[in-house]
Amino acid sequence: MRYEVDFLVVGSGIAGLSFALKVAPYGKVCILTKGDAAEGSTRYAQGGIAAVMYDSDSFDKHIHDTLVAGDGICDREVVEMTIREAPDRIRELVQYGVNFDRDRGGDKFDLHREGGHSEFRILHHKDNTGEEIERGLLEAARQHPNIEIKERQFAIDIITQHHLGQRVTKHTPGIECYGVYALDCDTNRIDTYLAKVTLLATGGMGNVYSTTTTPVISTGDGVAMVHRARGVLSDLEFMQFHPTSLYNPAEKPAFLITEAMRGAGAVLKDRDGKEFMQKYDSRLSLAPRDIVARAIDNEMKLSGKDYLYLDARGIGRKQLIEGFPTIYAKCLSIGIDITRDMIPIRPAAHYQCGGIKVDRNGESSIKHLYAAGECSCTGLHGGNRLASNSLLEAVVYAHNAAMDAIDTVKGVGFKAEVPDWNAEGMVLNEEMVLITQTKRELQEIMWNYVGIVRSDLRLQRAFDRLNLIFRETEDLYNRSVLTEPLSELRNLIACSYLIIKMARARRKNVGLHYSLDLIEKKV
Repeated sequence: MRYEVDFLVVGSGIAGLSFALKVAPYGKVCILTKGDAAEGSTRYAQGGIAAVMYDSDSFDKHIHDTLVAGDGICDREVVEMTIREAPDRIRELVQYGVNFDRDRGGDKFDLHREGGHSEFRILHHKDNTGEEIERGLLEAARQHPNIEIKERQFAIDIITQHHLGQRVTKHTPGIECYGVYALDCDTNRIDTYLAKVTLLATGGMGNVYSTTTTPVISTGDGVAMVHRARGVLSDLEFMQFHPTSLYNPAEKPAFLITEAMRGAGAVLKDRDGKEFMQKYDSRLSLAPRDIVARAIDNEMKLSGKDYLYLDARGIGRKQLIEGFPTIYAKCLSIGIDITRDMIPIRPAAHYQCGGIKVDRNGESSIKHLYAAGECSCTGLHGGNRLASNSLLEAVVYAHNAAMDAIDTVKGVGFKAEVPDWNAEGMVLNEEMVLITQTKRELQEIMWNYVGIVRSDLRLQRAFDRLNLIFRETEDLYNRSVLTEPLSELRNLIACSYLIIKMARARRKNVGLHYSLDLIEKKV
C-alpha cells in the first residue's frame, strides 16, 4: 500500500503527539507507532517535567544546574533557549488537558526537587507524570480530525535518494527524506509512506542493555534508521543509568524508583543499612545521576552483592502512600512495605543523552527530516541529563520543529517515483529462532563491557564480539522475510556499534562516559 501525508510522525509519545497537534491545522497528519499508541517511554516517566514557574526560582539557577550536570559540554545557547521556553510549553500542556498536582490551595503547582536541582521545580502528577501527559495529549490527538493514528506500524527505513538508485554516503550533500517504509505488524506487509515532512520521535535505545527501565519497544529504531540513511549522529557514548531501579530480576523492564523519592528525603544505604554517599559527593543521595550510579556500582562490586537499598522510611507513611502511590503499590505486590522496609535497588540503563543531531528547529542533517525527544541530540544534556529535563526538551523541540515544518511543508511535494519495498526471493527462515538468543547475547555484552564503567579492553572485546553478531544477523536479513524481531535486532546492533565507536573516540572521562583507562586524565 502507498500513502501520502503532509506530516508523517513516527512515535506517539510526548514529542510526537505535541508536534502532531501543532501541525494538524496546516495539513494531514499520520502518526505511526509500532505498539499501542499509549505504549512508550513517556508513560513510564514517574518524576515529572522541570520548569521555572515562580519567583522563588530563576532561569539562571535552572540553566546553571543543567550546565553542571552536563559536565561542561552542553550547548549553552540551547540550554538557555529550552529553559526560558519552558513555562509557555507547560501552559500549553495544561491547555491540552494535562493535570499537574497543585498545592493545598489549588493556586500553585506542587513542585518536587530531584538530584542536581538547586530548587523545587519539578511539576508532577503524583508519581506517574508521564502517564498523565500521555493520556492528555493522546486524547487531544484522537479528537483532531486531521490526525490519524496507526498502531502496530513499524518504521523500517527512511526513504532517501538511495532508494531512487543514487549512491548516498555520509559525505553526500543534500540528502533528503521522502518518507518511510513501514511494516504492518498484523499483516507483515511493508507499506510506503510518502511525506512532505517527517518527524522521528522514536524514543531511546535502552534495550541494548540487559537491565533497563525502558519499555521493550525502545530499540533505537530512529537512530538506526538515520545511521543507515547516512545522517549525522552525536554523543551516543553518554548512556544514562538510573541509579535506582527496583531489584526484581524476573521483571523486564526494570521498575523505576523515581529520583523524586530521594528529593523527598529517601537515603541510599548499603546492605548493612549504612549510608555511603558521603564517600563520593557532598550532595549525598541528591548528587547527579552519573555520580550516584557509579557510586552504587562501586559499592556493589566491593561487597559482591547484586543490590543495595533505598531507605524511604523517614519520609513518613502518609506522604509515601499519597505522594508515591504507584511505587508503594508495586513494592507491596512483591512483599515490600516501603513504610517499614528498605527498597532493594540497582542501577539500570535509562536514557540516551545523544542521538540524531538536530539544529534549534529540530531538523536533522537530512532535509525535511526532524527529530525530537530521546532519539535526538540537541546539545541540552551534554555529558549527563539533569533529572526531568527530558520531557521538557521533548516538548520544546516538538514546538520548534512544528513551527519550522509548517513553513517548510508549503514548498515541498511528494516524490512519486519512490519504488515500493522489494521483498522478492525472501523466505521465512527457520533460523529466526536464533534472534532471541542473539539479542540476549548482545545485551549481556553491552551490560558487561559498555556499561557504567568501561575500559579500552572491555570496549575492544565488545567491538570484536559485536562484529561477529553483525555479520550473522546481516546474512539472515539478506535472505529472510522481514519481521519485527529481526528489524529490532538489526537496530540494536547498529546502536551498540555506535555507542562503542563513540566511547572509544572519547579520550577523556566526562559525564556518563567513565573509563578506567582515563581516570588519571579526569580534570
